[in-house]
Amino acid sequence: MSASVKDVAARAGVSVGTVSNVLNRPEKVSPVTVERVHAAIDELGFVRNDAARQLRAGRSRSIGLVVLDVGNPFFTDVARGAEDRADAEGLSVLLGNSDESLDRERAYLDLFEEQRVAGVLITPLGDDLDRLARLRDRGTPTVLVDRQTDDASFSSVAVDDVAGGRLAVEHLLSLGRRRIAVVGGPASLRQVRDRLAGATQAVEAAVAAGVDVQLETLETTSLTVLQGRAAGEVITGRPRDEWPDAVFAANDLLAMGVLQAFSMLGSVRVPEDIALIGYDDIDFASAAVVPLSSIRQPSALMGHTAVELLLSEAAAGVGGVPEQIVFQPELVVRQSTAGVRSD
Repeated sequence: MSASVKDVAARAGVSVGTVSNVLNRPEKVSPVTVERVHAAIDELGFVRNDAARQLRAGRSRSIGLVVLDVGNPFFTDVARGAEDRADAEGLSVLLGNSDESLDRERAYLDLFEEQRVAGVLITPLGDDLDRLARLRDRGTPTVLVDRQTDDASFSSVAVDDVAGGRLAVEHLLSLGRRRIAVVGGPASLRQVRDRLAGATQAVEAAVAAGVDVQLETLETTSLTVLQGRAAGEVITGRPRDEWPDAVFAANDLLAMGVLQAFSMLGSVRVPEDIALIGYDDIDFASAAVVPLSSIRQPSALMGHTAVELLLSEAAAGVGGVPEQIVFQPELVVRQSTAGVRSD
């Protein structure tokens, strides 16, 4: 049987309250007594029941983070930024992977609430935020990550994905590309819809200026390399004169899959035949067989900022004013679009 606080108190010849003070408020206890209590702890092999302490306090020292796909390096970087900021406050981060499943998202939210986490950071899958509103209203601060929302009652941190989509396609248009395919999905993801909206805005502006541009959408079921490869195979399965001359992929994993399909065919040159640009600027983008141009998001900074918002919300309580922070994306040009103009 493991040693208890009472056992430590008895071995050290002090009260249970003194042991508690040594563990939680050592400045209130004389150095000699602190040393005696720690000696008793070492002799007995005592390990304090942190879960019980957290239950008594009402909240744990952990933050729950739910992301869409833990296999996406973008979310790994978000988690790293959140963890760095949380660690500075003595908090830990519990990571949940919804895997783009509403059922798994709900299960993690239930689990985190049961564990009485200090707050929840989440990239929600859908537009229905009622479950999150109920979680917040029951006392768990909640911040949306990588997600803009029209609901001003939530704090959020995101990148302007409409601007990012527009920036990507404007870059392709500047290269003289006129048949552009947007690869991404599912459309239920707000980020995908916003990036497509930005791409559409860029094309509409070009058409209004008298430029003949064609835009098509190849929807995927997820934002993965395999889905990107499937989209690339759809493109290369067409007659050559029906290929687009540029592809904008809704994230870098999709772009890498498209590039794989092009490379396996062997006769598609990037960027000479088809220019290719992704989104997120994950580390693998620069290491691809053809280094990928991409739209950069400050992923680690987003995670760091999300924890800042969570701490502010927790400190302010019910009377706090939610804050929505939107970063601007950045174009990063590499070999997959650089150096060749088609006009």
